[in-house]
Amino acid sequence: MTAEYTGTDELRGARIHLSDLTGLEIRDCQVGGLKIVDCYGGAVSLAGDFTRVVVNDVDVTAYVEATLDEQNPVRVLAREARSPADYRAAWDAVEAMWDATLARARAMPEAALHEQVDGEYSFVETQRHLLFASDAWLGSAVFEEDAPYHPLGIPAGGTPREAVLDLGLLPDATSTLDEALAARAARMATVRRFVDELTETELDRVCGRKPADMYPDKEYVVRRCLTVVLTEEAEHHRYATRDLDVLSSAGR
Repeated sequence: MTAEYTGTDELRGARIHLSDLTGLEIRDCQVGGLKIVDCYGGAVSLAGDFTRVVVNDVDVTAYVEATLDEQNPVRVLAREARSPADYRAAWDAVEAMWDATLARARAMPEAALHEQVDGEYSFVETQRHLLFASDAWLGSAVFEEDAPYHPLGIPAGGTPREAVLDLGLLPDATSTLDEALAARAARMATVRRFVDELTETELDRVCGRKPADMYPDKEYVVRRCLTVVLTEEAEHHRYATRDLDVLSSAGR
């Protein structure tokens, strides 16, 4: 039986020596200072937000970031947006990016769009996660809506079930692609109207609320919230197209 370690710090600072770690999966964890030394194996995969990655004494951080930027231009638009016009251009790119990918997805069997690749979100679950990201960072924090969260939204992995239920979300719910996209389209329309009317003053406004109760108590500025949403769109589009490639190559 596979061992599960969740919400624990018992492996912090641990030294694992002369052990078989084949198939080890570390997910949603803090790994600052992680070292893998004198190990061997194939198909090693790293994914996450790493400020510095060194492989065999070579710092590959800049190379990885440059490659991702080249493959995903929306990442750059999100990261470098400063003015209202920049944010409008970034959202234009997000809409165009998803229009093309949704056309591709709709040409595939619906069942494939509910299939997870390597334990990641399915295509439909990705739409539901992005729905929650916009609901939280804009609907709650920026717009201060009375009921910002659509029940089909999926928060970040590792969110305690109690916190999910407290937001009125339905973690066990299933939805068709069309149901997920209908909710997404409604929220994206509110974002469209917002960026179309965006001003410098609004960008620097301090939000009256945080994205959700489980987020830390700190100052949230409109600029940061909008950047988070754009970044989420860019990164999860990358994951979604990666997995669509896998499903397509498998004949799904």
